[in-house]
Amino acid sequence: MNKAELINYLSEKVGVTKKQAEDMVEAFVDVVTNTLKAGGEVNIAGFGAFMAKTRAARMGVNPQNPTEKIQIGAVTVPKFKAGKGLKDALKHSGSAAPAAPAPAAPSAPAAPAM
Repeated sequence: MNKAELINYLSEKVGVTKKQAEDMVEAFVDVVTNTLKAGGEVNIAGFGAFMAKTRAARMGVNPQNPTEKIQIGAVTVPKFKAGKGLKDALKHSGSAAPAAPAPAAPSAPAAPAM
């Protein structure tokens, strides 16, 4: 599911306009991004936690010249840790979850009783 599909799904599920759903998604992304930049963490009970971790500096290999060693600097990267509710939902689903929810099939009219 991409961002546009998420916005469409949210607008239908919550009953708001696509513009309002887009504003909600943008606001969520902004809140998470700004909180992580400030060194904070965003926890959503039952879903998971977004956090920033620092990856230590290390020695690497130049891919154009494998005999040459290069120093890779420390960098801060985003991380997500799934919560218990999300893990349990995936564990008990029995199989991989579909990429996007399937639209409801129209039901056939019932045959008249005789």
